[in-house]
Amino acid sequence: MILAAEEIIREYTEKGCWRKKETLLDDFRLNVRWFPGRTALVDPPNKEVLVGLKPERVTYSDLGRAVDAMATALVEMGIKKNDVVLVQLPNCWELAMLYLAIGRAGAISSPVPVQWRQKEIGYIASVTEAKAFITLKEFNRFRHLEMAGELKNTLPGLEHVISLEDVKRMAAGQEDPGRLDQIEIDPNDIFFIEWTSGTEAEPKGCPISHNNWYALSNMFLVLYECRMGDVILLPAPCVNMSATVAYLPWIRIAGTLVLHHPFDGEVFIRQIIEEKVNFTGMVPAMLIMMLKHPRVNEFDFSSVRVMLTGSAPPPPFAIKEFYKRWGIEIINNWGQNEGTNLTSGAVTGSLEDRISFPQFGKKDAQWPFETFFKGIETKIVDTETGKELTTPGQVGELLYKSPSVMACYYKQPEMTKRAFEPDGFFHTGDLFQLREGNSFSYFDRKKDIIIRGGFNISAQEIENMVVSHPKVAEAAAVAMSDEMLGEKACIFVVTAGGETVTLEEITRFVREKGVAVYKLPERIERIDALPRNPVGKILKRELRNILEKKVAEEEGTRQTLTESVEKGAIEHAKELGMEHPQTYRQSESWKDPEERRFSLPK
Repeated sequence: MILAAEEIIREYTEKGCWRKKETLLDDFRLNVRWFPGRTALVDPPNKEVLVGLKPERVTYSDLGRAVDAMATALVEMGIKKNDVVLVQLPNCWELAMLYLAIGRAGAISSPVPVQWRQKEIGYIASVTEAKAFITLKEFNRFRHLEMAGELKNTLPGLEHVISLEDVKRMAAGQEDPGRLDQIEIDPNDIFFIEWTSGTEAEPKGCPISHNNWYALSNMFLVLYECRMGDVILLPAPCVNMSATVAYLPWIRIAGTLVLHHPFDGEVFIRQIIEEKVNFTGMVPAMLIMMLKHPRVNEFDFSSVRVMLTGSAPPPPFAIKEFYKRWGIEIINNWGQNEGTNLTSGAVTGSLEDRISFPQFGKKDAQWPFETFFKGIETKIVDTETGKELTTPGQVGELLYKSPSVMACYYKQPEMTKRAFEPDGFFHTGDLFQLREGNSFSYFDRKKDIIIRGGFNISAQEIENMVVSHPKVAEAAAVAMSDEMLGEKACIFVVTAGGETVTLEEITRFVREKGVAVYKLPERIERIDALPRNPVGKILKRELRNILEKKVAEEEGTRQTLTESVEKGAIEHAKELGMEHPQTYRQSESWKDPEERRFSLPK
């Protein structure tokens, strides 16, 4: 399935941004041929708890056989070129293998988060006319396989439901590479359909070709300072662009991909140390927590060269401290499932300036290794007039054009029309501020979305569901800050006829609609009337200000209580004859959850 226009293919191929023949599958086959005994994939150590299977370490030779056997089994069951296969699994070696196997069969992978339920999956199965759905029996007490069976009964095009146990059996079966080699795959064929949420209530499909990812991986290899055979730790769910920063380099450099799921501080640190990780990533809050950990001096991160961070600008002190302690380069990253990407690392900025990004594609601007960024164009435009801004300090929407950006939203022409300018520039929906030195920095979000742990949540989708509750007259969803996840959803409600409604009632009501659990509101604020402008538009900024003020007041009260408890603990320690309060902390009477959480390997 080729969606890019012929003139675009010709332009980027002539510029050397896209390949004429080779695909990501060819890169993988070379890895199998050249490094058969190298470890390719490492399961999370808690895999048995996650999916009931023992964790495994898989070599390139074994992975190559599994990919061909799985692809052969898919072809034999009737999966054809350009068929869409939905995949819903947590991070495990089988998930990483499936993307290659589905592509080898000529089909298209469409992964979805394990948190998605009937509503989201039913929608994308209808849009893509998916032929198969690969999932697991149960995860986190939810029966995924049972849900898949129910969807199969309502979607006539969904012919196959395949369990993780089926995948294990199929991947261990007979392979027919000769038959697979007859399937013609073009580098402009779609390899992956990712799903993203924005202001619309339904997910948007982002079809990514082999060449889209090739162009993106070229940027990653340089800016992330990747080396052949690197050990890469992937803590993000391997279902969208947040995971490609690890998955793509892994394929291109014949590396070892260490998988992690769900995020757990103790396991994460253990994996870095024991697997001798060279590259990984985490949100800024985790960088700070690691630096402030009481046993930080015992962390052996000597193998790590680069750590990627995103979702929010990293604090400058954390960037400097990681480099001072371990010589680790902290790289600031911004990107979207549509294929946009901005990265500020060692080759593009000093330690002091990592919060800003180079303005690639700007005339008269020169950057190191610029040949790897060919074809990228960026500009900041006024949100009202669309006129390009050029003066440092001005704020506008980022428009992005690149060989890594998708050709369109999948089977959603109206969304595509709104998202792209006639000259091919993509509206990112994010606001950036121009800075001195041909750079810009993230400023704010234009789109009405909430980003929880890397997943986009449409505020409109939440509002549409909540307002249908019989006790709710009006509703507005906004983001509230969260140290670990970046943001969570808070719902402001105006109740109907003097009714009262609780957060538990709202979440139960929304959950019953079969939506992903991460979309559930995690705080409720009752308000007499929603603030609006003269034309009736809800003023979300005012609601966020109200929320921030209330959270700050609650935090002040909580801090006072904490100090009171701490004082009481010290006095009690003295009564017990303990000279230092820390001695009391180490007794059975005091439990420090943060210290337990980050206990080191023995």
